[in-house]
Amino acid sequence: MSKRISPLAPLDISSPPAFEPQSFDDPAKAVDALTELYDRNTAFLIESFTAIAKGAPITARHRAFYPQVSIETTSFGHIDSRLSYGHVTSPGVYTTTVTRPKLFRHYLKEQLALLMKSHNVPVVVSESSTPIPLHFAFGEGAHVEASASAFMDIPMRDLFDTPDLNTTDDEIANGEYIPPPGEPSPLAPFTAQRIDYSLARLAHYTATGAQHFQNFVLFTNYQFYIDEFCTWARKLMADGGDGYTAFVEPGNIITHAGSSTPEGDATPGRLPQMPAYHLKKKGHAGITMINIGVGPSNAKTITDHVAVLRPHAWLMLGHCAGLRNSQRLGDYVLAHAYMREDHVLDDDLPVWVPIPALAEVQVALEAAVAEITGYEGFELKRIMRTGTVGTIDNRNWELRDQAGPVKRLSQARAIALDMESATIAANGFRFRVPYGTLLCVSDKPLHGELKLPGMATAFYRTQVNQHLQIGIRAIQKLAAMPPEALHSRKLRSFFETAFQ
Repeated sequence: MSKRISPLAPLDISSPPAFEPQSFDDPAKAVDALTELYDRNTAFLIESFTAIAKGAPITARHRAFYPQVSIETTSFGHIDSRLSYGHVTSPGVYTTTVTRPKLFRHYLKEQLALLMKSHNVPVVVSESSTPIPLHFAFGEGAHVEASASAFMDIPMRDLFDTPDLNTTDDEIANGEYIPPPGEPSPLAPFTAQRIDYSLARLAHYTATGAQHFQNFVLFTNYQFYIDEFCTWARKLMADGGDGYTAFVEPGNIITHAGSSTPEGDATPGRLPQMPAYHLKKKGHAGITMINIGVGPSNAKTITDHVAVLRPHAWLMLGHCAGLRNSQRLGDYVLAHAYMREDHVLDDDLPVWVPIPALAEVQVALEAAVAEITGYEGFELKRIMRTGTVGTIDNRNWELRDQAGPVKRLSQARAIALDMESATIAANGFRFRVPYGTLLCVSDKPLHGELKLPGMATAFYRTQVNQHLQIGIRAIQKLAAMPPEALHSRKLRSFFETAFQ
Protein backbone atom coordinates (compact mmCIF):
# COMPACT_ATOMS: atom_id res chain seq x y z
CA MET A 1 0.00 0.00 0.00
CA SER A 2 1.31 3.43 -0.89
CA LYS A 3 2.61 5.56 1.95
CA ARG A 4 1.20 8.58 0.18
CA ILE A 5 -1.94 10.22 1.46
CA SER A 6 -4.92 11.49 -0.49
CA PRO A 7 -4.33 14.98 -1.91
CA LEU A 8 -7.75 15.90 -0.48
CA ALA A 9 -6.74 15.18 3.11
CA PRO A 10 -5.99 18.29 5.18
CA LEU A 11 -2.35 18.68 6.18
CA ASP A 12 -0.95 20.06 9.39
CA ILE A 13 1.75 22.74 9.17
CA SER A 14 5.26 21.67 10.12
CA SER A 15 7.67 24.51 10.94
CA PRO A 16 10.88 25.02 12.91
CA PRO A 17 10.49 25.97 16.59
CA ALA A 18 9.27 29.52 17.17
CA PHE A 19 12.04 32.12 17.32
CA GLU A 20 11.85 34.57 20.18
CA PRO A 21 12.50 38.18 19.10
CA GLN A 22 15.91 39.50 20.14
CA SER A 23 17.00 43.11 20.67
CA PHE A 24 20.48 44.32 19.65
CA ASP A 25 22.52 47.48 20.00
CA ASP A 26 25.43 45.98 18.02
CA PRO A 27 24.80 45.81 14.24
CA ALA A 28 27.24 42.92 13.72
CA LYS A 29 25.47 40.78 16.33
CA ALA A 30 22.11 41.63 14.79
CA VAL A 31 23.33 40.42 11.39
CA ASP A 32 24.71 37.27 13.03
CA ALA A 33 21.25 36.57 14.44
CA LEU A 34 19.60 37.19 11.06
CA THR A 35 22.08 34.78 9.46
CA GLU A 36 21.52 32.08 12.05
CA LEU A 37 17.74 32.30 11.71
CA TYR A 38 17.83 32.34 7.91
CA ASP A 39 20.21 29.38 7.74
CA ARG A 40 18.09 27.39 10.18
CA ASN A 41 14.84 28.01 8.30
CA THR A 42 16.20 27.33 4.81
CA ALA A 43 17.90 24.16 6.06
CA PHE A 44 14.54 23.00 7.43
CA LEU A 45 12.89 23.39 4.02
CA ILE A 46 15.74 21.71 2.15
CA GLU A 47 15.84 18.77 4.55
CA SER A 48 12.06 18.35 4.36
CA PHE A 49 12.11 18.38 0.56
CA THR A 50 15.02 15.93 0.43
CA ALA A 51 13.22 13.49 2.72
CA ILE A 52 10.05 13.54 0.59
CA ALA A 53 12.08 13.22 -2.63
CA LYS A 54 13.61 10.04 -1.17
CA GLY A 55 10.19 8.55 -0.46
CA ALA A 56 9.41 9.61 3.12
CA PRO A 57 5.68 9.64 4.06
CA ILE A 58 3.87 12.91 3.47
CA THR A 59 2.37 13.91 6.79
CA ALA A 60 2.45 17.72 6.80
CA ARG A 61 2.85 20.90 4.84
CA HIS A 62 6.33 22.35 5.45
CA ARG A 63 6.72 26.08 6.03
CA ALA A 64 9.46 28.38 7.31
CA PHE A 65 9.60 32.15 7.40
CA TYR A 66 12.02 34.88 6.39
CA PRO A 67 13.76 36.69 9.25
CA GLN A 68 12.98 40.35 9.69
CA VAL A 69 14.61 43.32 11.37
CA SER A 70 12.65 46.17 12.95
CA ILE A 71 13.08 49.44 14.80
CA GLU A 72 10.67 51.61 16.74
CA THR A 73 11.19 55.30 17.36
CA THR A 74 8.94 57.66 19.29
CA SER A 75 10.73 60.94 18.63
CA PHE A 76 10.70 63.60 15.95
CA GLY A 77 14.23 64.44 17.09
CA HIS A 78 16.45 66.06 14.46
CA ILE A 79 18.75 63.72 12.54
CA ASP A 80 21.77 64.47 10.36
CA SER A 81 19.92 65.84 7.34
CA ARG A 82 23.06 65.79 5.19
CA LEU A 83 22.59 62.03 4.73
CA SER A 84 20.22 60.73 2.07
CA TYR A 85 19.58 57.48 3.98
CA GLY A 86 20.13 55.93 7.41
CA HIS A 87 17.11 57.45 9.19
CA VAL A 88 13.32 57.35 9.25
CA THR A 89 11.14 60.39 8.73
CA SER A 90 8.74 60.16 11.69
CA PRO A 91 7.95 58.14 14.83
CA GLY A 92 6.63 54.63 14.31
CA VAL A 93 7.54 51.00 13.76
CA TYR A 94 9.60 50.12 10.68
CA THR A 95 10.48 46.66 9.45
CA THR A 96 11.82 44.68 6.50
CA THR A 97 12.17 41.01 5.69
CA VAL A 98 15.73 39.80 5.05
CA THR A 99 17.18 37.18 2.73
CA ARG A 100 20.73 35.96 2.07
CA PRO A 101 22.23 37.83 5.07
CA LYS A 102 25.69 36.42 4.32
CA LEU A 103 25.61 38.00 0.86
CA PHE A 104 24.34 41.31 2.24
CA ARG A 105 26.34 41.29 5.49
CA HIS A 106 28.37 44.45 4.83
CA TYR A 107 25.30 46.30 3.57
CA LEU A 108 23.11 45.26 6.51
CA LYS A 109 25.75 46.16 9.10
CA GLU A 110 26.15 49.62 7.56
CA GLN A 111 22.41 50.31 7.37
CA LEU A 112 21.70 49.10 10.91
CA ALA A 113 24.64 51.05 12.33
CA LEU A 114 23.35 54.26 10.74
CA LEU A 115 19.85 53.65 12.15
CA MET A 116 21.18 53.07 15.65
CA LYS A 117 23.32 56.19 15.45
CA SER A 118 20.55 58.38 13.99
CA HIS A 119 17.81 57.38 16.43
CA ASN A 120 19.66 55.93 19.43
CA VAL A 121 17.43 52.84 19.45
CA PRO A 122 18.13 49.10 19.28
CA VAL A 123 17.04 46.88 16.41
CA VAL A 124 14.89 43.79 16.88
CA VAL A 125 15.46 40.54 14.98
CA SER A 126 12.47 38.22 14.69
CA GLU A 127 10.60 35.89 12.35
CA SER A 128 8.33 37.52 9.80
CA SER A 129 4.97 36.22 8.58
CA THR A 130 6.29 35.86 5.02
CA PRO A 131 7.02 32.24 4.07
CA ILE A 132 10.27 31.38 2.28
CA PRO A 133 9.45 29.79 -1.10
CA LEU A 134 11.12 26.40 -1.49
CA HIS A 135 12.73 27.51 -4.76
CA PHE A 136 14.54 30.37 -3.03
CA ALA A 137 15.61 28.27 -0.03
CA PHE A 138 17.95 26.32 -2.30
CA GLY A 139 19.60 29.50 -3.55
CA GLU A 140 21.13 30.16 -6.94
CA GLY A 141 23.14 27.49 -8.69
CA ALA A 142 21.60 24.61 -6.73
CA HIS A 143 21.09 21.35 -8.65
CA VAL A 144 18.09 19.59 -7.16
CA GLU A 145 17.79 15.84 -7.60
CA ALA A 146 14.36 14.37 -7.02
CA SER A 147 12.57 11.22 -8.06
CA ALA A 148 10.17 11.79 -10.96
CA SER A 149 7.44 10.11 -8.93
CA ALA A 150 8.09 12.02 -5.71
CA PHE A 151 5.34 14.55 -6.34
CA MET A 152 2.95 12.58 -8.53
CA ASP A 153 0.41 11.92 -5.80
CA ILE A 154 0.23 15.47 -4.50
CA PRO A 155 1.35 18.78 -6.03
CA MET A 156 4.50 20.38 -4.62
CA ARG A 157 2.52 23.57 -3.94
CA ASP A 158 0.42 21.61 -1.47
CA LEU A 159 3.53 20.74 0.51
CA PHE A 160 5.75 23.84 0.25
CA ASP A 161 5.35 27.54 -0.33
CA THR A 162 6.25 28.69 -3.83
CA PRO A 163 7.04 32.19 -5.15
CA ASP A 164 4.03 34.48 -4.83
CA LEU A 165 4.08 37.09 -7.57
CA ASN A 166 1.19 38.90 -5.85
CA THR A 167 3.65 40.07 -3.19
CA THR A 168 6.77 40.32 -5.37
CA ASP A 169 6.49 43.86 -6.67
CA ASP A 170 8.06 47.31 -6.67
CA GLU A 171 5.36 49.18 -4.78
CA ILE A 172 7.82 50.40 -2.13
CA ALA A 173 10.46 51.56 -4.60
CA ASN A 174 7.79 53.19 -6.77
CA GLY A 175 6.43 55.13 -3.77
CA GLU A 176 3.02 53.47 -4.10
CA TYR A 177 2.97 51.31 -0.97
CA ILE A 178 0.66 52.46 1.83
CA PRO A 179 0.86 50.35 5.02
CA PRO A 180 -2.52 49.05 6.21
CA PRO A 181 -3.72 50.66 9.46
CA GLY A 182 -1.71 49.42 12.41
CA GLU A 183 0.95 47.79 10.22
CA PRO A 184 4.64 48.84 10.29
CA SER A 185 6.17 50.98 7.57
CA PRO A 186 8.85 49.57 5.25
CA LEU A 187 12.47 49.88 6.30
CA ALA A 188 14.01 48.91 2.93
CA PRO A 189 13.07 49.47 -0.74
CA PHE A 190 12.79 45.73 -1.50
CA THR A 191 11.24 42.82 0.37
CA ALA A 192 13.10 39.52 0.81
CA GLN A 193 11.02 37.67 -1.79
CA ARG A 194 11.51 40.48 -4.34
CA ILE A 195 15.28 40.26 -3.76
CA ASP A 196 15.29 36.46 -4.07
CA TYR A 197 13.38 36.71 -7.34
CA SER A 198 15.98 39.09 -8.78
CA LEU A 199 18.95 37.07 -7.52
CA ALA A 200 17.60 34.06 -9.40
CA ARG A 201 17.06 36.15 -12.53
CA LEU A 202 20.57 37.63 -12.33
CA ALA A 203 22.13 34.18 -12.27
CA HIS A 204 20.00 33.21 -15.28
CA TYR A 205 20.68 36.29 -17.41
CA THR A 206 24.36 36.84 -16.57
CA ALA A 207 25.67 33.34 -15.73
CA THR A 208 27.51 34.64 -12.68
CA GLY A 209 26.64 34.40 -9.00
CA ALA A 210 25.32 37.38 -7.07
CA GLN A 211 28.30 37.21 -4.71
CA HIS A 212 30.57 38.35 -7.54
CA PHE A 213 28.69 41.56 -8.40
CA GLN A 214 30.49 44.77 -7.50
CA ASN A 215 29.09 48.11 -6.34
CA PHE A 216 30.10 49.99 -9.50
CA VAL A 217 28.51 48.82 -12.73
CA LEU A 218 29.20 49.55 -16.40
CA PHE A 219 26.50 48.70 -18.92
CA THR A 220 27.24 48.47 -22.63
CA ASN A 221 25.36 47.53 -25.78
CA TYR A 222 28.35 46.18 -27.74
CA GLN A 223 30.53 43.09 -27.31
CA PHE A 224 33.57 45.14 -28.43
CA TYR A 225 33.59 46.86 -25.03
CA ILE A 226 33.46 43.52 -23.23
CA ASP A 227 36.38 42.19 -25.27
CA GLU A 228 38.46 45.24 -24.32
CA PHE A 229 37.43 44.96 -20.67
CA CYS A 230 38.45 41.27 -20.57
CA THR A 231 41.81 41.99 -22.19
CA TRP A 232 42.52 44.78 -19.71
CA ALA A 233 41.30 42.78 -16.68
CA ARG A 234 43.31 39.66 -17.56
CA LYS A 235 46.48 41.69 -17.96
CA LEU A 236 45.75 43.39 -14.65
CA MET A 237 45.43 39.99 -12.96
CA ALA A 238 48.66 38.73 -14.53
CA ASP A 239 50.48 41.85 -13.30
CA GLY A 240 49.31 41.40 -9.70
CA GLY A 241 45.88 43.05 -9.65
CA ASP A 242 46.75 46.62 -8.56
CA GLY A 243 44.25 46.36 -5.70
CA TYR A 244 41.77 44.13 -7.52
CA THR A 245 41.60 40.57 -6.21
CA ALA A 246 40.00 38.49 -8.97
CA PHE A 247 38.38 38.58 -12.39
CA VAL A 248 35.18 36.57 -12.83
CA GLU A 249 33.68 35.61 -16.21
CA PRO A 250 30.37 33.93 -17.16
CA GLY A 251 30.18 30.45 -15.71
CA ASN A 252 31.83 31.81 -12.55
CA ILE A 253 35.27 31.29 -14.11
CA ILE A 254 37.74 32.98 -11.75
CA THR A 255 41.22 34.31 -12.41
CA HIS A 256 42.94 35.44 -9.22
CA ALA A 257 45.33 38.35 -8.93
CA GLY A 258 48.85 37.24 -9.74
CA SER A 259 47.70 34.55 -12.14
CA SER A 260 47.45 34.57 -15.93
CA THR A 261 45.09 31.59 -16.11
CA PRO A 262 41.70 30.85 -14.53
CA GLU A 263 41.33 28.26 -11.80
CA GLY A 264 39.66 24.95 -12.52
CA ASP A 265 37.75 24.27 -15.73
CA ALA A 266 37.98 27.43 -17.83
CA THR A 267 35.73 26.19 -20.60
CA PRO A 268 32.65 28.43 -20.60
CA GLY A 269 29.35 27.12 -21.83
CA ARG A 270 27.12 29.05 -24.18
CA LEU A 271 27.09 32.74 -23.28
CA PRO A 272 23.92 33.89 -21.51
CA GLN A 273 21.60 36.61 -22.76
CA MET A 274 23.39 39.38 -20.86
CA PRO A 275 26.85 38.14 -19.81
CA ALA A 276 28.47 39.82 -16.80
CA TYR A 277 32.16 40.23 -15.97
CA HIS A 278 33.41 41.21 -12.53
CA LEU A 279 36.71 42.79 -11.57
CA LYS A 280 36.54 42.23 -7.84
CA LYS A 281 37.88 44.31 -5.00
CA LYS A 282 37.48 43.96 -1.24
CA GLY A 283 34.10 45.16 0.02
CA HIS A 284 32.52 44.79 -3.45
CA ALA A 285 34.32 48.02 -4.42
CA GLY A 286 35.35 46.76 -7.87
CA ILE A 287 33.74 46.97 -11.30
CA THR A 288 31.03 44.83 -12.89
CA MET A 289 30.52 45.14 -16.66
CA ILE A 290 27.44 43.75 -18.41
CA ASN A 291 26.66 43.49 -22.11
CA ILE A 292 22.93 44.16 -22.10
CA GLY A 293 22.53 43.87 -25.86
CA VAL A 294 20.18 46.18 -27.73
CA GLY A 295 16.89 47.70 -26.64
CA PRO A 296 15.05 49.23 -23.70
CA SER A 297 13.47 45.93 -22.64
CA ASN A 298 16.88 44.43 -21.90
CA ALA A 299 17.96 47.66 -20.20
CA LYS A 300 14.96 47.60 -17.87
CA THR A 301 15.22 43.87 -17.20
CA ILE A 302 18.83 43.90 -16.05
CA THR A 303 18.59 47.09 -13.99
CA ASP A 304 15.42 45.80 -12.28
CA HIS A 305 17.52 42.94 -10.97
CA VAL A 306 20.91 44.59 -10.36
CA ALA A 307 19.11 47.22 -8.24
CA VAL A 308 18.39 44.75 -5.40
CA LEU A 309 22.16 44.52 -4.79
CA ARG A 310 22.09 48.26 -3.92
CA PRO A 311 25.09 49.33 -6.05
CA HIS A 312 26.70 52.72 -5.49
CA ALA A 313 26.55 53.78 -9.16
CA TRP A 314 25.92 52.54 -12.67
CA LEU A 315 27.01 54.07 -15.98
CA MET A 316 26.05 53.46 -19.59
CA LEU A 317 28.84 53.24 -22.17
CA GLY A 318 27.74 52.59 -25.72
CA HIS A 319 27.21 53.84 -29.23
CA CYS A 320 24.62 56.32 -30.41
CA ALA A 321 23.42 58.17 -33.47
CA GLY A 322 24.74 61.72 -33.55
CA LEU A 323 21.96 64.16 -34.42
CA ARG A 324 23.99 67.31 -35.14
CA ASN A 325 25.90 67.94 -38.33
CA SER A 326 28.74 69.44 -36.27
CA GLN A 327 29.40 66.07 -34.63
CA ARG A 328 31.95 63.64 -36.01
CA LEU A 329 32.14 59.87 -35.76
CA GLY A 330 33.98 59.07 -32.55
CA ASP A 331 32.83 62.17 -30.68
CA TYR A 332 31.54 61.71 -27.14
CA VAL A 333 28.12 62.61 -25.78
CA LEU A 334 27.70 63.30 -22.06
CA ALA A 335 23.98 63.10 -21.31
CA HIS A 336 22.63 65.82 -19.05
CA ALA A 337 18.95 65.17 -19.87
CA TYR A 338 16.89 62.35 -21.35
CA MET A 339 14.03 62.25 -23.83
CA ARG A 340 12.15 59.08 -22.98
CA GLU A 341 10.38 57.28 -25.81
CA ASP A 342 11.36 53.78 -24.63
CA HIS A 343 7.89 53.14 -23.08
CA VAL A 344 9.01 50.18 -20.92
CA LEU A 345 8.84 52.23 -17.71
CA ASP A 346 5.69 54.20 -18.41
CA ASP A 347 3.66 52.27 -15.80
CA ASP A 348 6.36 52.57 -13.11
CA LEU A 349 7.76 56.04 -13.77
CA PRO A 350 5.54 58.35 -15.85
CA VAL A 351 7.28 60.30 -18.61
CA TRP A 352 6.41 63.59 -16.91
CA VAL A 353 8.87 62.75 -14.11
CA PRO A 354 12.15 64.59 -14.84
CA ILE A 355 15.36 62.54 -14.73
CA PRO A 356 18.01 64.99 -13.48
CA ALA A 357 21.71 64.87 -14.21
CA LEU A 358 23.69 64.06 -11.06
CA ALA A 359 26.50 66.53 -10.47
CA GLU A 360 28.83 64.01 -8.82
CA VAL A 361 28.60 61.62 -11.78
CA GLN A 362 28.76 64.35 -14.44
CA VAL A 363 31.93 65.82 -12.94
CA ALA A 364 33.58 62.38 -12.75
CA LEU A 365 32.73 61.58 -16.38
CA GLU A 366 33.89 64.93 -17.75
CA ALA A 367 37.14 64.77 -15.75
CA ALA A 368 37.74 61.23 -17.00
CA VAL A 369 37.29 62.30 -20.63
CA ALA A 370 39.78 65.13 -20.12
CA GLU A 371 42.37 62.89 -18.44
CA ILE A 372 42.20 60.06 -20.98
CA THR A 373 42.03 62.20 -24.14
CA GLY A 374 44.35 65.02 -23.03
CA TYR A 375 41.86 67.74 -23.94
CA GLU A 376 41.03 70.38 -21.33
CA GLY A 377 38.64 73.29 -20.87
CA PHE A 378 37.37 74.82 -24.10
CA GLU A 379 39.40 72.34 -26.16
CA LEU A 380 37.30 69.49 -24.73
CA LYS A 381 34.41 70.74 -26.87
CA ARG A 382 36.28 69.48 -29.93
CA ILE A 383 35.45 65.88 -29.05
CA MET A 384 32.59 65.99 -26.50
CA ARG A 385 29.17 67.56 -26.39
CA THR A 386 26.84 67.73 -23.41
CA GLY A 387 23.11 67.65 -24.02
CA THR A 388 19.90 65.67 -24.26
CA VAL A 389 19.97 62.00 -25.25
CA GLY A 390 16.82 60.52 -26.74
CA THR A 391 16.00 56.86 -26.22
CA ILE A 392 13.55 55.17 -28.57
CA ASP A 393 12.04 51.69 -28.72
CA ASN A 394 12.02 51.37 -32.53
CA ARG A 395 15.48 50.64 -33.95
CA ASN A 396 14.25 51.25 -37.49
CA TRP A 397 12.46 54.53 -36.87
CA GLU A 398 14.12 55.95 -40.00
CA LEU A 399 11.97 53.64 -42.16
CA ARG A 400 8.75 55.33 -41.07
CA ASP A 401 7.63 58.93 -41.47
CA GLN A 402 10.52 60.81 -39.85
CA ALA A 403 8.72 64.11 -39.41
CA GLY A 404 7.29 63.30 -35.96
CA PRO A 405 10.43 61.86 -34.31
CA VAL A 406 12.70 64.50 -35.83
CA LYS A 407 10.42 67.30 -34.66
CA ARG A 408 10.35 65.94 -31.10
CA LEU A 409 14.12 65.40 -31.05
CA SER A 410 14.67 68.97 -32.22
CA GLN A 411 12.26 70.42 -29.65
CA ALA A 412 14.03 68.42 -26.92
CA ARG A 413 17.38 69.85 -28.09
CA ALA A 414 18.58 66.25 -28.45
CA ILE A 415 22.12 65.66 -29.63
CA ALA A 416 22.10 61.85 -29.71
CA LEU A 417 19.72 58.92 -30.01
CA ASP A 418 20.00 55.36 -28.70
CA MET A 419 17.84 52.57 -27.29
CA GLU A 420 19.06 52.08 -23.71
CA SER A 421 20.45 55.16 -21.97
CA ALA A 422 17.24 56.84 -20.81
CA THR A 423 15.91 53.52 -19.55
CA ILE A 424 19.02 52.88 -17.46
CA ALA A 425 19.01 56.44 -16.11
CA ALA A 426 15.27 56.32 -15.34
CA ASN A 427 15.60 53.03 -13.47
CA GLY A 428 18.57 54.47 -11.58
CA PHE A 429 16.34 57.37 -10.57
CA ARG A 430 13.49 54.99 -9.64
CA PHE A 431 15.71 52.74 -7.54
CA ARG A 432 17.89 55.54 -6.05
CA VAL A 433 21.07 54.31 -7.77
CA PRO A 434 23.35 57.13 -9.01
CA TYR A 435 23.53 56.97 -12.81
CA GLY A 436 25.26 58.55 -15.79
CA THR A 437 25.71 58.18 -19.54
CA LEU A 438 28.68 58.66 -21.85
CA LEU A 439 28.06 57.63 -25.47
CA CYS A 440 30.20 57.57 -28.59
CA VAL A 441 28.82 58.74 -31.94
CA SER A 442 28.99 55.83 -34.37
CA ASP A 443 26.79 57.18 -37.19
CA LYS A 444 24.74 60.20 -38.23
CA PRO A 445 21.58 58.91 -39.94
CA LEU A 446 19.93 62.33 -40.27
CA HIS A 447 22.91 63.52 -42.28
CA GLY A 448 23.45 60.44 -44.45
CA GLU A 449 26.69 59.52 -42.71
CA LEU A 450 26.74 55.78 -42.09
CA LYS A 451 29.74 53.55 -41.47
CA LEU A 452 30.93 51.35 -44.32
CA PRO A 453 32.21 47.88 -43.30
CA GLY A 454 35.91 48.78 -43.42
CA MET A 455 35.29 52.09 -41.70
CA ALA A 456 33.36 50.31 -38.93
CA THR A 457 36.22 47.93 -38.21
CA ALA A 458 38.74 50.76 -37.97
CA PHE A 459 36.36 52.85 -35.86
CA TYR A 460 35.80 50.10 -33.32
CA ARG A 461 39.50 49.25 -33.15
CA THR A 462 40.58 52.80 -32.37
CA GLN A 463 37.66 54.17 -30.34
CA VAL A 464 36.36 51.42 -28.06
CA ASN A 465 39.50 51.09 -25.94
CA GLN A 466 39.66 54.83 -25.24
CA HIS A 467 35.94 54.97 -24.43
CA LEU A 468 36.26 52.02 -22.04
CA GLN A 469 39.26 53.56 -20.27
CA ILE A 470 37.24 56.75 -19.77
CA GLY A 471 34.43 54.73 -18.17
CA ILE A 472 36.84 52.87 -15.91
CA ARG A 473 38.52 56.11 -14.86
CA ALA A 474 35.13 57.66 -14.06
CA ILE A 475 34.18 54.61 -11.98
CA GLN A 476 37.43 54.84 -10.06
CA LYS A 477 36.73 58.49 -9.29
CA LEU A 478 33.24 57.65 -8.03
CA ALA A 479 34.59 54.75 -5.95
CA ALA A 480 37.03 57.12 -4.26
CA MET A 481 34.14 59.25 -2.98
CA PRO A 482 32.53 58.56 0.41
CA PRO A 483 29.18 56.78 -0.15
CA GLU A 484 27.34 59.53 1.73
CA ALA A 485 28.66 62.05 -0.81
CA LEU A 486 27.83 59.92 -3.85
CA HIS A 487 24.27 59.04 -2.83
CA SER A 488 22.55 62.33 -3.51
CA ARG A 489 19.50 63.54 -1.63
CA LYS A 490 17.99 64.59 -4.94
CA LEU A 491 17.06 60.95 -5.57
CA ARG A 492 14.97 60.72 -2.40
CA SER A 493 11.20 61.31 -2.31
CA PHE A 494 9.03 62.76 0.47
CA PHE A 495 8.64 59.45 2.33
CA GLU A 496 11.72 57.27 1.99
CA THR A 497 12.89 53.97 3.41
CA ALA A 498 15.83 54.21 5.80
CA PHE A 499 17.96 51.68 3.91
CA GLN A 500 20.04 52.92 0.97
